[in-house]
Amino acid sequence: MAPLDLLDLDVPLGDDERQIRSVVRRLVDERVRPYVADWYAEGRVPARELAVEFGALGLLGMHLTGYGCAGASATAYGLACLELEAGDSGVRSLVSVQGSLAMYAIWRYGSEEQKQRWLPAMAAGEAIGCFGLTEPDHGSDPASMATRARRDGTDWLLTGGKMWITNAPVADLAVIWARTEDRVRGFVVPMDTPGVTAREIRNKMSLRASATGEIVLADVRLPADAVLPDAAGLGAPLSCLTEARFGIVWGALGAARDCLHATLDYAVEREQFGRPIAGFQLTQAKLADMAVELQKGYLLAVHLGRLAEAGRLRPEQVSVGKLNNVREALAIARQCRTILGANGISGEYPVMRHANNLESVLTYEGTSEIHQLIVGQRLTGLSAFA
Repeated sequence: MAPLDLLDLDVPLGDDERQIRSVVRRLVDERVRPYVADWYAEGRVPARELAVEFGALGLLGMHLTGYGCAGASATAYGLACLELEAGDSGVRSLVSVQGSLAMYAIWRYGSEEQKQRWLPAMAAGEAIGCFGLTEPDHGSDPASMATRARRDGTDWLLTGGKMWITNAPVADLAVIWARTEDRVRGFVVPMDTPGVTAREIRNKMSLRASATGEIVLADVRLPADAVLPDAAGLGAPLSCLTEARFGIVWGALGAARDCLHATLDYAVEREQFGRPIAGFQLTQAKLADMAVELQKGYLLAVHLGRLAEAGRLRPEQVSVGKLNNVREALAIARQCRTILGANGISGEYPVMRHANNLESVLTYEGTSEIHQLIVGQRLTGLSAFA
């Protein structure tokens, strides 16, 4: 029995959603799972090759409509994220940043010319995007960003830096958020623009199968039409983060499921004291608790997906999903490691890799503490951010 079969959780899914899940699962089994341990060990990922393959299957910006995007349901997109992260969090991050951050920002806030120029190529995986919001000194507090954009005639000059930017070392364009004289604005910045430098961040202990970088902007001159015309204030980038968090709600379950699946197989085969360790009460108690949390997280994700499809999903509801599912996924990965014993730290098993990756997932797109404050504000009506 697979870890998600306990409560027959396929029941609320449509045939098209099951089909999309099967296609992505097969892709991960063939194209990611056999190689990802080596990618992780070597600190690399064939991002451009994967982007083209993902684009051919319609996975990039799959929940968006038009411009070569698949127009899939929110739940179908979530299921795809789950299967991708069952392979590796870094691989799902490639898809999430491309579709839910860079593409979504252009799709939601861009001009028709910007959409026509970039979105079809990005949907096909021919152009890779990144999303420049986080800064070296401003992570959880984007309102304090130091990156500035000032007018110079009809042009804009951008100065500043962005940090921990997924896809930056391999990107063709960046959506950069900067403070202007009146508000925060978004800019579409081709990465070959003079003054733009991307430096890959090395020596990561987490998300090693992902290209992460720093972007330096040194008086980058952009034409007037580089501005996202419909992005007014900080609410625009924050709405993009909500899009990305929805995928994380699902994706974290994939990492947890892969850990639990590997641990179940191991516990049935591994013998100590003359019998399989799966037959011991303490092991079964751990497995039962993990399976229950996985089921609960999945039901939460499906519920949020249906709310999104009905146009009723609110940001604090996504925060509930991100807070719960990532926290529980990390707890599952750590508990699985205890069942595998010393083998739990071996690269021959996926558990430690998933656990390390989930440490990053716990932090990006809003730390657990940030989401607790978002939920707390909803509960009390009082902001505790300042």
